[in-house]
Amino acid sequence: MLEKSFAPSEAEQRLYRSWEQAGSFACHPDSNRTPFAIMIPPPNVTGSLHIGHALTFTLQDTLVRYRRMTGRDVLWQPGTDHAGIATQMVVERLLAAEGTTRQEIGREAFVDRVWQWKAESGGTITQQLRRIGASLDWPRERFTMDEGLSRGVREAFVTLFREGLIYRDRRLVNWDPKFQTAISDLEVENRESKGFLWHLRYPVAGEPGMFLVVATTRPETMLGDTAVAVHPGDERYRDLVGKQVVLPLTGRLIPIIADEYSDPEKGTGAVKITPAHDFNDFEVGRRHDLPMPSVLDRAARVTLADIETELPPDADFVRGLAGMDRFAARAAIVAELERLRLLDKIEPHLNQVPHGDRSDAVIEPFLTTQWYCNAGELAKPAIAAVESGATVFAPKQWENTFFAWMRDIQPWCISRQLWWGHRIPAWYGPDGEVFVAKDEAEARGLAAAHYGKPVELARDPDVLDTWFSSALWPFSTLGWPDQTRELERYYPGDVLVTGHDIIFFWVARMMMMGLHFMQDVPFKTVYIHGLVRDEKGQKMSKSKGNVIDPLKLIDEYGADALRFTVAALTGPGRDVKLAASRVESYRSFVTKLWNAARFAEMNAVKPVAEFAPDQAVTPLCRWILAEAADAIAEATAALEAFRFDEYAAACYRFTWNVFCDWFLELAKPALANEAEAPEVRAVAAHVLGLILRLLHPVMPYVTEELWSEFGYGPAGSLITTAWPASFAVPGATEARAELGWLVRFITEIRAVRAEMNVPPSQLGPVLLRDASEVTLARTQRWFDPIKRLARISEVSQLAGAIPAQAVQVVVGEATLILPLAGLIDLDAERTRLGKERDKAAAELEKVKRKLANEDFVARAKAEVVEENRERLVGFEADVVRLSAALARISVRNSRK
Repeated sequence: MLEKSFAPSEAEQRLYRSWEQAGSFACHPDSNRTPFAIMIPPPNVTGSLHIGHALTFTLQDTLVRYRRMTGRDVLWQPGTDHAGIATQMVVERLLAAEGTTRQEIGREAFVDRVWQWKAESGGTITQQLRRIGASLDWPRERFTMDEGLSRGVREAFVTLFREGLIYRDRRLVNWDPKFQTAISDLEVENRESKGFLWHLRYPVAGEPGMFLVVATTRPETMLGDTAVAVHPGDERYRDLVGKQVVLPLTGRLIPIIADEYSDPEKGTGAVKITPAHDFNDFEVGRRHDLPMPSVLDRAARVTLADIETELPPDADFVRGLAGMDRFAARAAIVAELERLRLLDKIEPHLNQVPHGDRSDAVIEPFLTTQWYCNAGELAKPAIAAVESGATVFAPKQWENTFFAWMRDIQPWCISRQLWWGHRIPAWYGPDGEVFVAKDEAEARGLAAAHYGKPVELARDPDVLDTWFSSALWPFSTLGWPDQTRELERYYPGDVLVTGHDIIFFWVARMMMMGLHFMQDVPFKTVYIHGLVRDEKGQKMSKSKGNVIDPLKLIDEYGADALRFTVAALTGPGRDVKLAASRVESYRSFVTKLWNAARFAEMNAVKPVAEFAPDQAVTPLCRWILAEAADAIAEATAALEAFRFDEYAAACYRFTWNVFCDWFLELAKPALANEAEAPEVRAVAAHVLGLILRLLHPVMPYVTEELWSEFGYGPAGSLITTAWPASFAVPGATEARAELGWLVRFITEIRAVRAEMNVPPSQLGPVLLRDASEVTLARTQRWFDPIKRLARISEVSQLAGAIPAQAVQVVVGEATLILPLAGLIDLDAERTRLGKERDKAAAELEKVKRKLANEDFVARAKAEVVEENRERLVGFEADVVRLSAALARISVRNSRK
């Protein structure tokens, strides 16, 4: 006997353990079933389950469970990323708590310590993925630094180097002065900051008393200026182009150049060019062949090494800046320029300041020698693959984002100045000659051949960007560079599920590497979902206090409720607005299913062996079976199209609205009738089984529990049970017509009673006007459920005039008249409805005016605009509903 309520906390652990122990998640490389492969976006080994994980892993698991049920041989490849900078930071904090540093213990000991931490604490995220029900093939779990994947990384690096696609170059990178390493764009967080725009006066050489005023947000980098740029079409400065200015404080002469980078509408129209400390300036410097001196070191302190020889003997102030922090130097330089009367003015200025997302340090553009990958060359086949349809984005509009990035791709900086990660397989000879090899022995052989004798080699201290190893994930996890049976069977994968924020950083790079090394795309479809935001559409952040912990939601409402919520809210091209109240609401759906099953159990509903839908005879049973067939077709089509919201809606609508609210209610008299009960029980059991199969991909726990409790199969077997196929039902057309009419008849009466605030205890008659013989017969045939569900006393034909104080509603050809005299005060209800409609109409006009204001739409936050658009739709619906309710009221003078 089913318990009174479903207990997720107990069932989830038990069921997941049984699935895992039974090998229910395993792929079968030797089977003859069609493979289906999906690669997990490997979470950081340092991570813990956040709400974004809850979204992406729910969607992936829904697809995976669905595909297993359709008979595919599914590989959902699990694993974690070594997360270079994040993991190094975690272990460095532990060392600091012990009173030491990585520098003190040395590189080898530090790396050993990281491996120790990984063994002890690195499995948190994988255990938490189990909590949400992710059915990953755990025995195949991989780690981006395990030996197999490391071998693949070395193979890829060496191959690309020998093909000329990996090389060393001196370029600007995002530099984190706290961690003292290059970082990727994804690790840079731009924050709006209140600062200043300093207008500085640069003396024009040879023109006493003439100054060229430049505007800058970074006076501390002016020591590295090598030009001042003006727009070639700016008439104000046409005569100055080709002349020189004296760089204040240093006395160095730098040219005035014409370049379209300078915007005449911004600042003074003249900008200082510091190629070693600004990405745009770097490109200007390359176009004009300018020197590129660095004036900040790796810790963002002033360094004079590149400009010392050009400083005049009396430049004591500048020499005093050496070793000073950049922000202290900024204050000192501004004060000195003001003393020299070279500070024209200062303006408040809002600008975007880049910060390291983990270090919180202000990021510096830094000129340094790094390892680069020729992403432009590797991008060409990836672009062609999407253009040809070999890989398809869903929703399709994300292809435009992919193309925009890929067609303007820059060299990819793949080296990092860290100790934890894939060490770059490069060794240097005594004269700096580089030897790239798969191991040191091979490098020594290359060096001996080059020098004609054995020489001492020094290994490159840098490690690779974690995105490099992640780019190989779809095939390195399958055994590449060896040609394994798994690689042959499961590559390319079928679908990748991920967020739009890493299309460039991960999706594009997997495509580049997959096409280069495997000569095929890594996945046929890329499904891009939105990001999870709070209920107001705002980005979640700790500072706002609006972060939602999925584990707490699971503890409170169960994994099924959370999973169904994110699926129901995931539509194409939109972010997910999540609140705990939404999860609580969908927990009611889990409860509704459980209660429906308990009702069925109490009425002796059990699976009937060999029952087939074509055995049903009664209109009620044929109707519910036909509706079930439609639900199967709708849910299947939605999952095939990655429309998780439509899949959830189809399941919800059929389960709650059709099966629970209508079929079970209408079946109650039949269940009490010995002659009718056997068919109703058999049909109820059959349809309940279909519901459990339909819902299993998104609500695995409660469905699996009910599956075995009702005897549909052994414990833990629903996960491998076949997905239901739609079917034909004899007499479905007639049954739909009959039951469709009944549902509309009862629904319209209920709606009127609810709108008019008729108390449930007050029963009233329904009069029919213009009703056909078919309708009259139906009202007699279904009078008992109509009376019980619509709360009426009788149904009869109208005789004479329409009574006073009656409400009318049309169902089919018939007009239903509900006399309300004595049940409610109709005049009061008309007044109430009128006030509510007027209030809704007034609010509607306010929102319309707001959204018609172009300035509001342009300036307001996107989530505020979206919220107002949703309110507009809501108020429009309210006005229509209340107007219809008023129109239904028909008041006639009873004496006429």
